[in-house]
Amino acid sequence: MRTATCLLLFALCVSTAQAAARPRIVSINPCVDAVLVQVADPQQILGISHYSQDSRATSMPIEVARHFHATSGTAEEVVALAPDLVMSGPHVSPATIFALERLRIPIMKFTVAASVAQSEQEIRNIALAVGEPARGEKVIASIERALAEARPPDSKTVPTLMWMSGGMVPGTGTLADELLQRTGFRNMSAAYGLQQWDVLPLEYLLASPPAMVLSLAPDDAVGDRMLLHPAVMKLKERVPFRAYPFRLLQCGGPTIIQAVARLSAVRRELEPR
Repeated sequence: MRTATCLLLFALCVSTAQAAARPRIVSINPCVDAVLVQVADPQQILGISHYSQDSRATSMPIEVARHFHATSGTAEEVVALAPDLVMSGPHVSPATIFALERLRIPIMKFTVAASVAQSEQEIRNIALAVGEPARGEKVIASIERALAEARPPDSKTVPTLMWMSGGMVPGTGTLADELLQRTGFRNMSAAYGLQQWDVLPLEYLLASPPAMVLSLAPDDAVGDRMLLHPAVMKLKERVPFRAYPFRLLQCGGPTIIQAVARLSAVRRELEPR
């Protein structure tokens, strides 16, 4: 009995020591936030990006995001939380990064994932940093299942353009381009001679429209004045426009699951056409 008690106490001490050794983290990037909440223990997360608590920008369920303290990403806010590690993205103020580096606070810097493989590697890196690599593999497995489920039943592709107000279009070499390919679409960006991220003027879209347009707006009429342009309204009479929430364009990670689900639903809807 005494031996069993000692073993139990030892196990509890080891578990407590391991928990204490895990870093306390502040994330100042919404894409990282979405991964972090799935792989880290809640008590490890000292702060997340304020974008994650904005329904228009969040990459996670808003009710989950509201369980965590949010910052606007300033060095003062981050330092006040006394993190062991900061995770940032490509659009953080250089002044914030400089200040954190001067204070010798470790920073993991992430880029915008340009492919599924790159996004999955970022998940592994985040999970390893928080001390839970197995949880990272679990997230990756769920992404792979979603991609398999969204695979089209045949090799036919729908010529499609992702287009937002102002004409910005994601092209070859972006995560959005890969997700289109994997769900039965053909990104027409290259056919217009566009680069990885480029602008397609409305005149070009009207002169040579694709088979379908995915409008990067809350829906195909609200939140984007360009979609209410008389010429675009006329184009909609012969070319289907479907909403593709802008928040699904910004991140990889678990957002891929939502993105391919939306793309798959659109393709099924268009099949009778």
